[in-house]
Amino acid sequence: MNRQKFSGMKENFLQRRYGVSLGRRYVLAAASVVLLGVLGCSQVNNSTNALAQSGSPQPESPLPKKMVNSDSKIVDANNKFGFKLFAEVQKIDSAEKNVFISPTSVAIALAMTYNGASGSTQQAMAKTLELQGMNLQEINSSYAASKKLLENPDAKVQLTIANSLWANQDTNFQPDFIQRTQDFYQAKVSNLNFKDAAAANTINNWVNENTRGKINKIVETIEPDQVLFLINAIYFKGNWSQEFDKSQTTQHPFYLISGRQKQHPMMSQKGNYRYYENQQFQAVSLPYGKDGKVSFYIFLPKQNSNLKTFYQNLNVENWEKWMTQFSKQAGFIRLPRFKTDYDVTLNDALKALGMEEAFSSKANFSGMGKNFALSQVKHKTFVEVNEEGTEAAAATSVAVEAVSLRQQPEPFKMIVDRPFFCAIRDNQTGNILFMGSIVEPQS
Repeated sequence: MNRQKFSGMKENFLQRRYGVSLGRRYVLAAASVVLLGVLGCSQVNNSTNALAQSGSPQPESPLPKKMVNSDSKIVDANNKFGFKLFAEVQKIDSAEKNVFISPTSVAIALAMTYNGASGSTQQAMAKTLELQGMNLQEINSSYAASKKLLENPDAKVQLTIANSLWANQDTNFQPDFIQRTQDFYQAKVSNLNFKDAAAANTINNWVNENTRGKINKIVETIEPDQVLFLINAIYFKGNWSQEFDKSQTTQHPFYLISGRQKQHPMMSQKGNYRYYENQQFQAVSLPYGKDGKVSFYIFLPKQNSNLKTFYQNLNVENWEKWMTQFSKQAGFIRLPRFKTDYDVTLNDALKALGMEEAFSSKANFSGMGKNFALSQVKHKTFVEVNEEGTEAAAATSVAVEAVSLRQQPEPFKMIVDRPFFCAIRDNQTGNILFMGSIVEPQS
């Protein structure tokens, strides 16, 4: 695409506005941001910038007409990456701190970045993101199709995925790289004067708007060497298929890792649930909406076990096996009402997973422009679970077990009164949208 045509596109662009009605509660939101810094001197050309003039948003191109169906390869890649990332984040943060991440959000932000990587940097990112064996067209098309499938799966479930790219007006970027983020990720593309103190606020306002006010800041300050921000924001709000009766919510003890106990509001109900139990843990799936296309999964280690032991077995192979073991069973569940927010810088975790080169002077992002390297990958989440619903996205996998006329098991009892693992999974695709450990619920 020539520079004249590219610049001309922005002159006819009417900036898309996103709805800002705030969900009062029951919201899960996540945002991921990838920051790129120039190594050495920036290649600056004020008169021939590949992007438009300062402050002018770029056109949001429609999705490509030829779309492939979201296949299992990108779902498998995201889930494998998600479990690896979660394990590394667990090493960063204290075992006594709540951890909650959206592997889908991080994967999308890094997938946009991957479009600018070349050579050994691209190979390292492919290995970390579990994208080996997939070409760039296949990766981008799969993410485009996946976004369409995931968004708003049910009348009672809101799920929106928004992407944006914010570029320093004084830096040149490859037009093809910019175009792909628009075509496949529907990214809002804007040029900013990064020396202007208001630039960070402009970016943060977009994040705030696209997470319905749940995450109001992802960029603290723009450092002198930073030239590009690639941001993904996910917002989820879902009502339970079977809401909890608020009158049944009462104070009960929750036992912390330290052995201390605290009184905490616990919701409870009886019903028929998709349930699985083995020697190590109990697990239940709580669906959202009419069709249960998205579910909240709780994995509660048994009294003689703990989360640390559970995490030793938490990987994509076991996860897929567990998903096939859930079956409908009558039971009783008591669950803490909780909300938490979480933020983490993922540089060290991604380096440990094989992306160290991308953060170094050896980085090759020539598909993006000259002399670029990653400077920071930051991630924030918010989740609230209460009687009406959650904003966690989980999908209940349609795992059907052939059972002949077997004896009905005794109703289970699941008292979630100690640290537990949880996930939100899209059952249509198998995508794990969020996952986390709740070691001390906060109301």
